[in-house]
This record gives sequence, C-alpha cells and structure tokens, in this order.
Amino acid sequence: MKQKLLLLAAVFFGIIAFVLNYSQIQAERRKIQGSTESIDLIKMTRAIASGEVIREQDIAPDRVRRLRTESSGFSNEIRWSQSSRVIGRKLAISKEKNERIHWADIQQAYSRASGLAGVVRKNYRAISISVDSVSAVTNLIKPGDNVDIIGTFRFPEMRGDNNLDTLTLTILQNVKILATGSNWNVNSSEETRSGYSTVTLELSPKEVEMIIFASQKGKLSLSLRNFEESGFTQDLQSVNFKYFEQNIPAYNQERESRQRIR
Repeated sequence: MKQKLLLLAAVFFGIIAFVLNYSQIQAERRKIQGSTESIDLIKMTRAIASGEVIREQDIAPDRVRRLRTESSGFSNEIRWSQSSRVIGRKLAISKEKNERIHWADIQQAYSRASGLAGVVRKNYRAISISVDSVSAVTNLIKPGDNVDIIGTFRFPEMRGDNNLDTLTLTILQNVKILATGSNWNVNSSEETRSGYSTVTLELSPKEVEMIIFASQKGKLSLSLRNFEESGFTQDLQSVNFKYFEQNIPAYNQERESRQRIR
C-alpha cells in the first residue's frame, strides 16, 4: 500500500512539473512572439544566371518572422517594398529558384563613367534643390528614401491690395531621393558625417518644371516617409491662416482618435 501511495505521489508531482514546464514554455513563446515581426523579403521565382536582367515576374515576396532587433539598422537583405529598385537590374551572381537575393547579389547600376545617369530610371530626370537642416529632416534623409515635397508661398490676397497671404500645400508625394549632397550610394551603411545643402530628386519632366518654379517662388520642405509606404493621401488641403485657425480643433480631435486606435 505504501509503495502504491509513493507511486501515485510520484505520478502526481510529475504531472505538476509537466504542467508548470509547459506553462513556462508557452509564456516564453508568447514573449518571443511579441518581440518579433513579419517582413517580406525577395526571392527568385526561377533560376537566373549572372548577368541576366531581373524582370518583374522573376521575383516574389518571401515572408519571414524574426526578432525586431534583427530587423533594425542597415541590412544587406532586400525587402519586397524595395522591389522597384531591383527590377531591371542585372544579377552579379547566379541564383536558384526560391533563393533570396541581397544587395550584394546585384550589379551596380552605375560606374565612374556613367555616374548618376546610370541610376535615374528611363523617362525620369534628376534635379537638385536647395535644403537646410530643418527642411531635410535634420539631414537624416538618405539616398533611396522617399519623401513628400511641401511648399510654402506668399501670394497677394484677392482683395486687390498689397497684403500677402501665406499658403502651404503638398506639391508632390512619394518622390525618390537619388542623392544627398554628393552622396548617391544607396547601399552605404555609414551615417552622414557632415550636413548637406542639396538633395537630388527623381522626377518626370513635367514635375521638374513644377518644382523648379516652386523653388523660385517659395520655400520647399521634405517630409520623410516610412520605407514601406507608397500610397498617396487624397484628402490633403492647402493651408492658409484662415484654414489653420478654423481647423486646429478638428486636427487635434483626429490625432486623439488615431492614438486611441494604437
């Protein structure tokens, strides 16, 4: 009888230990999952040889999950959101089907001979505009980033007198930065050691005319985008003093609503 009780006690405590260990494992798993994120990288949909041009149908998203700390900072990996910068480029090494590609696997689209012209896409133009530390987000904008361009102008009011009205509006959205100052290396992991006074934009010929005109008539500022965001905001409004004064309460209410959703 005593041996049976000891056996039952051993089984009981064994079950308790198993439950506690299982609970601990589940808690650690939830903790790890909470500190991870899913990201989409780029993989090949077919085998492709060195020197071949990467076409749109040659790549596909490859979802992976990893610790957030592993996804921060400079990485040689190419995210799916950057696929437009891969299409049309040549591979430096051969790749197999379903194999991921990295920046080091792609031939440089430029050389000392071709210069920046090798980076600009067909039917686009490169144009530089003047910026200062504030209008360039404290010089934190880097080649390869996308920005919105905001202009502030002073126009005569419609009353026929000499009074001026200040107007601020978003001119262009999702504009690619080709260079900051003389730096146009999108693969550089080094931080900018000194500030720059110009940025080079990639624009269509019509947009070039508009930005040149706007830069002569007012002050241009850049608004830095998240690297995965490519959408366009449709409900933007031109802001003058009257609009600014009337809509401050509405802007704060909207901001409060967004913060509640987080």
